[in-house]
Amino acid sequence: ADLAELAEMAAEDEEMAAELSAQLGSIEQRLAELEEARLFSGTYDAGDAVVTVHAGAGGTDSQDWAEILLRMYLRWAEARGLKTQILEATPGEEAGLKSATFTLVGPNSYGIMQAEKGVHRLVRLSPFDSAHRRHTSFAQVEVSPLVDEDVGVEIDESDLRIDTYRSQGAGGQHVN
Repeated sequence: ADLAELAEMAAEDEEMAAELSAQLGSIEQRLAELEEARLFSGTYDAGDAVVTVHAGAGGTDSQDWAEILLRMYLRWAEARGLKTQILEATPGEEAGLKSATFTLVGPNSYGIMQAEKGVHRLVRLSPFDSAHRRHTSFAQVEVSPLVDEDVGVEIDESDLRIDTYRSQGAGGQHVN
């Protein structure tokens, strides 16, 4: 209500227009903060994430696509001010990566990255094909929350089933 009155007065007075602009800016910033808090209200959303990129069907092109995705995620994280650490990277035969795993540390890392879960597809003229044909490449992205080692896990005894077997036969194969 106050802003509506200020808007009417701002049409006539430049000082009021400046005050209104400042108030609108602070309200928009607070609204953006509230929207982000609403989006990331899940159990692990505010925490860190472990991200794995696997090359899918498509051979060398898919391995190249997996490397492109990894590089994109790392640059995006750096631009957003998040910390990354590559835990594992398996290079492809000719180019790219078979798989890579990294951690993403910062506010709302898991909440943001969980939208990236799934298979990513790229259709392009292959730089690895001498005939320059169009190829479709796939890469799988897995995102998991990074949880503390202190997580208490309770296993109900009724959920367990323990079977013991003994092999039979000649040749010293009597093994429990």
